[in-house]
Amino acid sequence: MLTPEARAAALEKAARIRRERADIKRQLKVGSLTLERAFELVPTNEAIAKMKVLALLEALPALGKVKARRVLDQVGISESRRVQGLGANQRAELLKIAVR
Repeated sequence: MLTPEARAAALEKAARIRRERADIKRQLKVGSLTLERAFELVPTNEAIAKMKVLALLEALPALGKVKARRVLDQVGISESRRVQGLGANQRAELLKIAVR
C-alpha cells in the first residue's frame, strides 16, 4: 500500500505523462513532429517510449484508426505493442509504410 505522499506523487507523474502524450499526438497531427523523430526520442522520452504504437500511428495526419491498424497488421505488430518494444526492422518498416 502506498503512503499518501507516494500516491500523490504517482498520480502527478501519471497526469504529467498523459499531458505529454497528448502534446506528442498534437505535434504529430500538425506535422511539427515526424514519426522518424518520435522514434529517435524513445531513449530519452518516457512518454513516447511507453506509448502504444497504435496510438502513435493514429495521430499521424495521413492515417486514421482503420489505416493505422492495417499498417500494424502489414508489419506484423500487435496492437498492444509499445513503442519502446519495437525492433529496428519494425521501425524501418513502419517508416516505409506509414510515411508514404
